[in-house]
Amino acid sequence: MSSNPTTNYQTTAKQVFKIEAEAIANLSSQLTEDFNRSVQAILKTKGRVVICGMGKSGLIGTKIMATFASTGTPCFFMHPGEAFHGDLGMVSPEDIFLALSNSGETEEVIRLMPFLKDNGNVVIAMTNNPNSTLAQNANFHLNIAVPKEACPHQLAPTSSTTATLVMGDALAVALMEARSFQPHDFARFHPGGSLGRKLLTRVKHEMKHKNLPFISSNAPMKEVIHTMNEGRLGLCIVDQGKGIITDGDLRRHMESDGAHFMSLTAKDIMGHNPKTISAEARLTEAEELMNTHKIATLLVTDKENDKGGEKDTVQNTIVGLIQIYDLNG
Repeated sequence: MSSNPTTNYQTTAKQVFKIEAEAIANLSSQLTEDFNRSVQAILKTKGRVVICGMGKSGLIGTKIMATFASTGTPCFFMHPGEAFHGDLGMVSPEDIFLALSNSGETEEVIRLMPFLKDNGNVVIAMTNNPNSTLAQNANFHLNIAVPKEACPHQLAPTSSTTATLVMGDALAVALMEARSFQPHDFARFHPGGSLGRKLLTRVKHEMKHKNLPFISSNAPMKEVIHTMNEGRLGLCIVDQGKGIITDGDLRRHMESDGAHFMSLTAKDIMGHNPKTISAEARLTEAEELMNTHKIATLLVTDKENDKGGEKDTVQNTIVGLIQIYDLNG
């Protein structure tokens, strides 16, 4: 094998993209009522979805399984060879069996059908041929036929595996919508991820609350600068939250007030009524509030229902602060 240094491999890549995009677009014309019935069967069952496939179809099946599991559809992957040698004992009559085979003639999958029929399982088949053995013996058939593979020799599964994956995604998303699956539901299954952390973690768990840089509105500028440096947060909290001074405020007034800058007090340069949030709020609420108002810091109050208003009463005690940098861990 040799390579031509003058070959533009991007041309090949673009051709693959084009072929596989056309394959995906073609799926829409192949959808039948069996798609709706498949979704309804999965929603109705009290069991799980068992996904089964051999070779490349099996690899795609594991991805579909992961998508289902993380979006609220209980499921597991079963290798057809292992199934035939004992793992069928894990399949209950309530389970939905999702069988993947591009040709619809994969022997290892087909030979499971007698057991599944006897066990009373609903079978959903994904194949490229509605007249295949697997399709004809399934309750519902999802057609994943593609015009051609991206492989120039039409040997390596390329477009067909992409079509299988996309059909699995379509099922997963349809199920999500039917169940009104929300971001906080997704986060429950991803507590270790960034999204899970933001949706499940509360402001009180990430806020800074020790040695906060509080200062009086009458404090001279020298004390303001000292307090800001000591706090190392780039700001001062004035009169328990009636105002806030950021390092940006300092720089602007140093430039605008010139020689008179050091004669100013905290109240002369502070911003009034800074945005606040409850310690019980979730990180996602804090992030949304910061993005909406294009700010990097929120003062945290002990008021349970504080949803980002302005602090207008000393009864809402400032118990901490949270900054945009704290949201991503």
